[in-house]
Amino acid sequence: MLPALDSHAALEHNYRAYLDALLEHGFSGEIESAYSSRLAVATDNSIYQRLPQAVVFPKSIEDLSLVGRVSVDFPDVKFSPRGGGTGTNGQSLTSGVVVDVSRHMNGVLEINPEEGWVRVQAGVVKDQLNDALRPHGFFFAPDLSTSNRATIGGMINTDASGQGSLVYGKTSDHVLGLKSVLADGTILNTEKTSIEQAESHATQPNTVGRIMSQVISSCRDNRQRILETFPRLNRFLTGYDLENVFNQTLTEFDLSRIITGSEGSLAFVAEAKLNVTPIAKHKALVNIKYDSFESALRHAPHMVAANATSVETVDSKVLNLAREDIIWHSVSGLIEDVPGKDMLGLNMVEYNSNDQQGIESKIAALSEQLDAFIQKQEHGVIGYQVTFDTQDISKIYAMRKKAVGLLGKAKGWQKPIAFAEDTAVPPENLADFILEFRALLDEKGLAYGMFGHVDAGVLHVRPALDMCDLDQQQMMQDISDQVVALVAKYGGLMWGEHGKGYRSEYGPAFFGDVLFTELRKIKTAFDPLNKMNPGKICTPLDSDASLVRVSDLKRGDFDRQIPIEVRNSFEPAMSCNGNGLCFNYDSKSIMCPSSKITRDRRHSPKGRAGMVREWLRLLSKQNVDIQALEKQEETYSWFERLRFTLQVKDTPDFSHEVKEVMDQCLACKACATQCPVNVDVPGFRARFLNIYHQRYMRPMKDHLVANIEVMAPYLAKMPKLVNFFLKQNWVSTILRKHIGYVDSPLLSIPTLDERMDSHGASKFDLHALGKLDELQKRKTVLIVQDPFTSFYEAELIENFIQLAEKLGYSPVLLPFKPNGKPQHVKGFLQEFAKTANDTAQFLNQVSKLDIPMVGLDASLVLCYRDEYTKTLGSKRGEFNVLLAHEWLETLSLPTVNFSGKPFALFAHCTEKTALPTSEKAWQSIFTDIGAPLDIVSLGCCGMAGTFGHEAKHLKASKGIYDLSWQNAVGQYNATQILATGYSCRSQVQRFEQFKPKHPIQAMLAILSNDKKN
Repeated sequence: MLPALDSHAALEHNYRAYLDALLEHGFSGEIESAYSSRLAVATDNSIYQRLPQAVVFPKSIEDLSLVGRVSVDFPDVKFSPRGGGTGTNGQSLTSGVVVDVSRHMNGVLEINPEEGWVRVQAGVVKDQLNDALRPHGFFFAPDLSTSNRATIGGMINTDASGQGSLVYGKTSDHVLGLKSVLADGTILNTEKTSIEQAESHATQPNTVGRIMSQVISSCRDNRQRILETFPRLNRFLTGYDLENVFNQTLTEFDLSRIITGSEGSLAFVAEAKLNVTPIAKHKALVNIKYDSFESALRHAPHMVAANATSVETVDSKVLNLAREDIIWHSVSGLIEDVPGKDMLGLNMVEYNSNDQQGIESKIAALSEQLDAFIQKQEHGVIGYQVTFDTQDISKIYAMRKKAVGLLGKAKGWQKPIAFAEDTAVPPENLADFILEFRALLDEKGLAYGMFGHVDAGVLHVRPALDMCDLDQQQMMQDISDQVVALVAKYGGLMWGEHGKGYRSEYGPAFFGDVLFTELRKIKTAFDPLNKMNPGKICTPLDSDASLVRVSDLKRGDFDRQIPIEVRNSFEPAMSCNGNGLCFNYDSKSIMCPSSKITRDRRHSPKGRAGMVREWLRLLSKQNVDIQALEKQEETYSWFERLRFTLQVKDTPDFSHEVKEVMDQCLACKACATQCPVNVDVPGFRARFLNIYHQRYMRPMKDHLVANIEVMAPYLAKMPKLVNFFLKQNWVSTILRKHIGYVDSPLLSIPTLDERMDSHGASKFDLHALGKLDELQKRKTVLIVQDPFTSFYEAELIENFIQLAEKLGYSPVLLPFKPNGKPQHVKGFLQEFAKTANDTAQFLNQVSKLDIPMVGLDASLVLCYRDEYTKTLGSKRGEFNVLLAHEWLETLSLPTVNFSGKPFALFAHCTEKTALPTSEKAWQSIFTDIGAPLDIVSLGCCGMAGTFGHEAKHLKASKGIYDLSWQNAVGQYNATQILATGYSCRSQVQRFEQFKPKHPIQAMLAILSNDKKN
């Protein structure tokens, strides 16, 4: 007889049987049960963590229906729908099966501008929808800070709202109809109908009839109690909208209102028909500055009374965090400091209208009022700025939206967290409520930041707590309980925008026994077996299942198992708070190309951070000394590593799944600056690879990449021979099949040395340079070599030398010194440290000459600033290598008569994220010489150093290129396109059969042609 399975094993067996049955019945989507896939959806933008049994990705409504139909034979199988994973209260977390519609069911199906509606699949992202609507003159009005990754299905499930809700309402106010799938696979179509039709449907002897009958009974029979219980708030969210199922006269019925806000506890939302709003032709934003946050809060109602479209508020903490972030450069001129005053609060007051004169009249009246307040020092107003430009307004709101993530950037392990941060009270009570809320937090000695929608009485408050500390976890529970009582005191409620999720425990007290019982009856009608997101909002009648609670298992409970010294060491990974900005759907967004092309949450900064956290936890449980491994104080012999490597497929080591995820990273470093909390994936990726390969052997291609800077100078001594072999098909086949590389670049002919000899350029002589006088030094520039331009694009260095000479400078080429970037990318960290130390010593010696040093490849120049600093610390020294535009900015450039077409700048992704003003700098430089230069908005080119040359990444590399570069390149003539990155130029050459010029090459041509004329 077989041994009995324990309850956990039996549960896993049951889920495996269900998933097998799902495939047998023809499920066409993907089913992922790998630990890494499950881990990627075990967290969201909340503090909670629950590991599901599997993730399924349906491709159609038929797939979604099949998920339910097959589960009828597996009553213990549970589900949770998931969209963008942006919930702040764990709404989509489950220990059952996550059903993710965002990967495939993400199409805009139909736009009807004549009637003002759109039909979409649930996985469509909010900004994606608005991009589709914009050419028709419409937009989907509910606005969220997570609009570039939140899905319509998620917005429906939480009845999301945001900025401008006083005018535009919530998501439910825009839902015309839904197509949903019940837990048993029944497809349910809902839309507004007459009460007579609803009552007719309620008599049907089927699932739909049962649901209609129960909802009509619950909502009509308890109408007066519902109106008395629910506060009159713009942002009110019940979970199941008992009030608005009926219109005020009880003549119309809309079952969709029950599903909106149900947090996936009733059905899977598959499609939605939504009304859309005409885009106002004119817009203005008034940024009003205050001497205190309280002043901003108390003055906000006056702005609402002035018929503003929306009033948004941020406090000084959020403003100061924004100042330290990459995003501030885009808004610093739009939110200027007031001389001699401290700006401690900001109200962003927006006016929309099709009447330009009407907006100007309102702005004029408001400006006159504000000027008087400033003069009389009233209401705490210290200044204001008016912005009419729509692009500038978008930049300001982008800063405001990023505020959510910026709050997580706090130093130390006490991080501002979401748990009581979308409270809603009547706007007239907001200031007093917030002051009492602040007193509560101040009494406990907590730091916090505040921002939100003061026009609707909603403010986001995130106290800083360490969820690895059990005492602070208890403090969070205490604060939650106190805030529930506080919002009741001021006539509001705990959840005004972000849903209940793990706050569902407060539902019974808020609704009262009678209405909460009605919620349970509705749950029973929709989902009698409690399969849909159990524990959220309510449980079925006669069920002993419990509601989820604020005190349930958190991410911090797992992180606490990692030694504090390891947590501190891997802080960039440990600090990820799940904000999910890296899920940005926009192909022109720099972060994160691998996530965009795979649509796999594992292959994102959030996903990779989660993998590393779990990897560290598992190693810690095995008592592995991670820091000793990293320092190679504990090593495996060559024979042991060979044995482990040969047994990889048979080794149950989570490290292999982490390795797979890390291999898809392009190491572009956009996350290091674009992520609100600066999750630097390439940094901890290199450390992971370093440790992983203490146990498992490296592939040959890694050694080739790591040693490219050593080999290239020798290969360049016989370029014709090397290139001859690289052009042979049989060599390409060997490199592809046995090494794993494709499209190997050819060495420059003539070589750089030959070009320098022909040119007669000055040779590097440290002693001679030291004897130059100050004037001579100011007219000298030193060129720092890198392996890509020196050996594979030598003409670029030659052109830079020629340009420098045309500008009246004496260029001197420094001897080639390996940078080490390729070593770092592949995780050869001990070797990188040696390379960095040697090169830093040389560059520090040269820097004493006080002559500018310039490098041409952004990724390697920025390596000097970032990886060198992190690896060498104070030993790095003070040397500074400039990029070409940084040096050119310091010069007085000649202006020429240029009559050609405008150039188009395709900037290197690492350069424009680490140096956000670099594109504007190039544009200014070209303006100075008289040539127009357009900045092209695009994402990553897909090459990223050696990533695009690896055979296993070729498809992804081409796909990433196609996302934004292919179309952008097609918009211009080849002669117009300028690309700052060696990788970018190589990628275009590979796929378009022409190689773009670097901006300095265009400058050289412009100045040379002018001389000829």
